[in-house]
Amino acid sequence: MLLCGIDEAGRGPIAGPLVVAGVVLKESISGLNDSKILSEKKREALFEPIKLNSFYHIVFTDNQTIDKKGLSYCLKKSILEIMENIKASEYLMDGNTSFGISNLNHKIKADATVQEVSAASILAKVSRDRFMCDIANTYPNYNFEKHKGYGTKAHIDAIKEHGYSNLHRVSFKLKALEEFFSPQPKGLF
Repeated sequence: MLLCGIDEAGRGPIAGPLVVAGVVLKESISGLNDSKILSEKKREALFEPIKLNSFYHIVFTDNQTIDKKGLSYCLKKSILEIMENIKASEYLMDGNTSFGISNLNHKIKADATVQEVSAASILAKVSRDRFMCDIANTYPNYNFEKHKGYGTKAHIDAIKEHGYSNLHRVSFKLKALEEFFSPQPKGLF
């Protein structure tokens, strides 16, 4: 049986791309786990060995497409692209949904229990983090290299001061930003 593990990084951030990776391992790799559990140093150390010892495909979806089409659509489209590019007898996605894809299995915490999904988790996370660090110089007011686009207090404060950049997901509504970007001031009707 040839298993392709699939996982994503960047579902929750308020800026930057969604990244989905699919991996079929050629051989077992020591130290794999959910990318959120591993340190950045450990994820980086595993990145090249995973790429060298697997068939993989990584899909980036930009924030404008996420805003226009929605996160579920973008996830499904990315998964289908992976399935077109990696031939396997089984596809397993981390999480609790198969996005209506008939030949996609899903399992909660697969990224911590199934090597192929752990490897996909690491490829997606490292690829996304590297993108956010690389693009940080283009948007120096936001410090993307520090929070990777997640809604930290420092990031929200930067948006309050400088507004949204063209890397932000404007469809993601945050209570902390409502008063700054609401269509009309509160109390005026």
